Amino acid sequence: MRKVAVALSKGGVGKSTTAVNLAGALAQQQRRVLLIDMDTQGQTARMLNVTPTHSIADVINGDATLASARVEARPGLHLLAGGRGLAGLKRAIDRKEFGGERTLSEALTELDGAYDYIIVDTAPGWDVLTVNALFFADEVLTPVALEVLALQGLQEFTRSLGAIRRYHSQLELRYVLPTFHDRRVRKSEEILQQLQRHYPTQICSPIRYNVRLSEAPGYGQTIFEYAAHSTGAEDYRLLAERILDDEHTQTHA
Repeated sequence: MRKVAVALSKGGVGKSTTAVNLAGALAQQQRRVLLIDMDTQGQTARMLNVTPTHSIADVINGDATLASARVEARPGLHLLAGGRGLAGLKRAIDRKEFGGERTLSEALTELDGAYDYIIVDTAPGWDVLTVNALFFADEVLTPVALEVLALQGLQEFTRSLGAIRRYHSQLELRYVLPTFHDRRVRKSEEILQQLQRHYPTQICSPIRYNVRLSEAPGYGQTIFEYAAHSTGAEDYRLLAERILDDEHTQTHA
C-alpha cells in the first residue's frame, strides 16, 4: 500500500486538482484508491460532487467510524472528506503534550492493506494537519507552479521535510510535478529547466496550463469525465502512468 501526500507550503499550485485527478486516474487503472482531504476548505468533496455525512475529523475524534465516514466517490475511489471540523481537530492536536504528529496515523491503522494507494490532499501552509499528513505518508508528491520563486519555495519545503525525516525516515520526496506549464511563456520554460537540474530523478512531465482543469471542479467532475481528450486529461494520465511504473520499486507494505 502506497501512501502519497500531495503537499507544498505554498497555495495556488494545483494540490487539490492533482490529488483528485491522480486518484481518479489510478482508480481507472483498477487500483483501489482512498483520497483523504486534510484541508479545512473541504474542496475535494465538491470537486467530486459528493456530500459525505462525516469527515476525517469525525473519525479521528471518535464521532464516526471509518466505514460510515468514507464514501465511494467513483468506482474504486473512496473519499474521506475534509472540512471545517478539521479546524477543531487542529486545536485538539495542539493541546496534546506529545505524539500529536501521529494522530492521523493512529486513527487509520485499520486501513493497512485495504487500498493500493492512499492519496492525501494537504492545505497550504505548514501546520499540525500537514505535519500529520507527512507522518502518515511514505511518499511526497509536490506540485510546483512554474512561476518566479518556485524553486525557492520548493527548497524551503524540502528543508522542512528534512525535519520530519529525522523522526520518520521512510518519508521521501518522490515526485516534483511542474504545474501551469505554458510553453508560450519564456520564464515558464526557464523555471522548468531549473527544476529539471535540481530534481533530476523526482521531476515529472509537467501539467500544461489548461482551462478545462479549472472548469471541471465546477461541474463536480474529474478532468477525465469533463474533458477526456484535453491536454489536462492527457497530462494526469501520464502522471498516473509514471507512478504506476514505480510500483515494482516500492517496498512498503
